[in-house]
Amino acid sequence: MLPTGPGWLYEPKWDGFRCLALKDGSDVELQGKSGKSLTRYFPEVAKAFSEIPLARAALDGELRIEIDGDASFEALQMRLHPAATRIQRLSKESPASLVLFDTLLDAKGAPIHELPLEKRRSVLARLSQKFGDRLSLSEATQDIRVAKRWLARGYAGTDGVIAKQLDEPYQFGERALLKVKRIRTADCVVGGFRYQAGTKTVGSLLLGLYDQDGLLHHVGFTSALANEDEPQLTAQLEKIIAPPGFTGDAPGGPSRWANERSADWKPLKPKLVVEVSYDHVTGERFRHGTRLLRWRPDKSPRQCTFDQIDP
Repeated sequence: MLPTGPGWLYEPKWDGFRCLALKDGSDVELQGKSGKSLTRYFPEVAKAFSEIPLARAALDGELRIEIDGDASFEALQMRLHPAATRIQRLSKESPASLVLFDTLLDAKGAPIHELPLEKRRSVLARLSQKFGDRLSLSEATQDIRVAKRWLARGYAGTDGVIAKQLDEPYQFGERALLKVKRIRTADCVVGGFRYQAGTKTVGSLLLGLYDQDGLLHHVGFTSALANEDEPQLTAQLEKIIAPPGFTGDAPGGPSRWANERSADWKPLKPKLVVEVSYDHVTGERFRHGTRLLRWRPDKSPRQCTFDQIDP
């Protein structure tokens, strides 16, 4: 739930790579929240940032790529590639942008990180008048009614709202904010499961959705199960073990989600349906582990289709 009352600023929760953009003369650096340099992966943003008429700048924001009007986290991940020629090609085919929501320096390059957010935001708004292509000022509001609409409907494809206190200084190394996501649900077929490492007890359920051709594709997994349910559930699942489990994309197939355990799973007859909650969808898969909400014996597996998770 969003915090209410005076002293709060609300922003859309942009879905991208957190980025600190640093400029000192002709030197420009795009730095990820892990401290890793992102400059070479986003040359179009680095160029746009280098061209702003400020001798020194330190701006905090989010790198984003839009494909057909929708934010694409997958397109961002594709940039993290060693081949410079591929990065240059992608920067032209699907250019990134930097949405900015804070500044650590004023227009003269003096530090202002100890000032409250309300004053830093005013400075950032004035600086944004100097922004050119690929740089923009994040939307923000102090109106809780507007923030609730963003949370309910999603502002420009975002999946939540960030709440910040207007009297807080800039926090290095931590996020002095509240993040409220719009959690969505979907009914999925249990197409397989994995045992817990080193045991014969179920650890996670593998989830599937049908496409328009009737193929069942692996789309994600449940992140945790109740311990007291595991022995009974394991016995129930072992009774319906049968290949192939998934008739389309399956665990262990070539993808960035594959790991050493991807091929270690048991296929099931498509009989069981579960309702799960999820936050992000990337490349027609749940980006994070989902949360099991309930079993759906009233739902036919064939009703579990991709149109549930379409943007």
